[in-house]
Amino acid sequence: MFDKILIANRGEIACRVIKTAKTMGIKTVAIYSDADAQALHVQMADEAVHIGPSPANQSYIVIEKVMQAIRQTGAQAVHPGYGFLSENRLFAEALEAEGVVFIGPPAHAIESMGDKITSKKLAKEAGVNTVPGYMGVIADADEAVKISNEVGYPVMLKASAGGGGKGMRIAWNDAEAREGFQSSKNEAASSFGDDRIFIEKFVTQPRHIEIQVLADSHGNCIYLNERECSIQRRNQKVIEEAPSPFLTPEVRKAMGEQSCALAQAVGYTSAGTVEFIVDSAQNFYFLEMNTRLQVEHPVTELITGVDLVEQMIRVANGEALGLKQEDVKIKGWAMESRLYAEDPYRGFLPSIGRLTRYRPPVEGHNETSVVRNDTGVFEGGEISMFYDPMIAKLCTWAPDRASAIDKMRNALDAFEVEGIAHNIPFLSAVMDHPKFCAGTITTAFIEEEYPDGFEGVALPTVTLKIVAACAAAMYRLGEIRRTRVSGRIDNHERRVRDDWVVSVQGHDFTVDIAADPNGSTVHFETGSHRIASDWTPGKSLALMNVDGTDIALKVEKCTSGFRIRFRGADMKVTVRSPRQAELAKLMIEKTPPDTSKLLLCPMPGLIVKVEVAIGDEVQEGQSLCTVEAMKMENILRAERKSVVSKIHVAPGDSLAVDAIIMEFE
Repeated sequence: MFDKILIANRGEIACRVIKTAKTMGIKTVAIYSDADAQALHVQMADEAVHIGPSPANQSYIVIEKVMQAIRQTGAQAVHPGYGFLSENRLFAEALEAEGVVFIGPPAHAIESMGDKITSKKLAKEAGVNTVPGYMGVIADADEAVKISNEVGYPVMLKASAGGGGKGMRIAWNDAEAREGFQSSKNEAASSFGDDRIFIEKFVTQPRHIEIQVLADSHGNCIYLNERECSIQRRNQKVIEEAPSPFLTPEVRKAMGEQSCALAQAVGYTSAGTVEFIVDSAQNFYFLEMNTRLQVEHPVTELITGVDLVEQMIRVANGEALGLKQEDVKIKGWAMESRLYAEDPYRGFLPSIGRLTRYRPPVEGHNETSVVRNDTGVFEGGEISMFYDPMIAKLCTWAPDRASAIDKMRNALDAFEVEGIAHNIPFLSAVMDHPKFCAGTITTAFIEEEYPDGFEGVALPTVTLKIVAACAAAMYRLGEIRRTRVSGRIDNHERRVRDDWVVSVQGHDFTVDIAADPNGSTVHFETGSHRIASDWTPGKSLALMNVDGTDIALKVEKCTSGFRIRFRGADMKVTVRSPRQAELAKLMIEKTPPDTSKLLLCPMPGLIVKVEVAIGDEVQEGQSLCTVEAMKMENILRAERKSVVSKIHVAPGDSLAVDAIIMEFE
């Protein structure tokens, strides 16, 4: 077995590989850029080597810099993680030339399957059903439009060397094909150093289901069941689960066997993933093969008990698989939520900054549930503009799907992240969505269920009453503490009232609290809730027991109440005496400033292009400028017909969120 391996990656996946290597007794080497000098993976590794400036194309994806780190440390093998150099044939060949083992497939398999164009041709030749499209290299935007018309709209423009949703666009007409082609090329070049683009038919209403395969150099190949990855935005997976709530055992077997046949046809070894789109009749079509470890691999590990990173290391060491196909079972159900530094209220645009608070839920493993959090950040660390905005991968496991979802709900409620925008509210909303709970989802889920963007969650009245009961009990506790330190009554506790009016999300609840040493019973006009907790004023997380059920509320004190976040809702909850509530109805509400004539930068980023000039009349939907953030190009468009009166920026300018880009008459 290897004595020392280098992880040619960063963030949570580097930390993930280091954990398994440590359990195997293998020393680890981390590499890092300027931005990652204090990163968690650097702290966890036995050694760390600086490899250059913050941009990935000057550090993490520069092969020679990684090779220098290998020579410097004497690492015997390299795990590439995902992204960066993980599917780069030249990197695998460079390692081979140095006598260093690549913990992944052989270079010829990367070349044949890692390249999306080549893989589709080979799959078709092998008799695999593939999505219609044009697999050749496309020269320019004019050719992209011509091919798109031949294939038939809608089409998908994809980077040949792509992954993670980068270099990918959906086009529904000629204008979008032309525009998307250039943006896809730019993103592909920036992220992968390869700007080749191909086009395929975009199958509407599909499910995205993938098969995990594992192969060794002794001719053995098995599949470890499937993962459902249909909850996506911008072609980037957000929530994954295993197994799929959709597949029958017969279809699972057919997809698995086909995936293994394809892997063996190209001499594949190590862990890999064959991705399919599946229609409503469970017809499946080969999409691509990812010749690396997938982001969502933990859900497979949770339902099979197989450590995929360990298996990759053992296969790379020349060992035969210790598992046969009949050994692979499906135990329970697993969920994964990807926590991103992005603002769901602003179209999921990226966010950067310092994590002033980062408190994941407590990880744990027992016979009835698992909570697992794969992360590469820590409280006080920074989310950089240079890399993928992932904060963590929160995973839960339970014996059945409903229980796994419920465990995820509670884990998300207990996950504290402050200092940056994040997508926890959206993830929580999905966990309660009827379609998701029923398993009737497609890759169009977000687009269909949130057509105007995510605007928060309006909780049902039954849930609001639970929030109101908790808030009333917490507020009363705060009032008791306040009277004890006021000093206004000697040797006696000033009487704290029991009757309150709790206002939340447009509802006013009149409550009466009956407190005792073990908790409080909060009475409503109809019904009551029993509240017990060890929460004390000032705590940001309130772990409450409501009628025997444990819940978690994120709590922040504010005037006359709290800001409470629960199940995707971000609520101002006021607790007032009946007289105060009566007077509050007479108060004038402050109106927000008028920004209707301004184009504000929706996220921190770099101005790539300004497409209008002062005095131009713009039409609704017209492109105004392009902002790059997290290696993704975002086109900002006019919301209505207007005339540009002032432009505050130029290409190359770096902007903060809400910076004024231009003004209109």
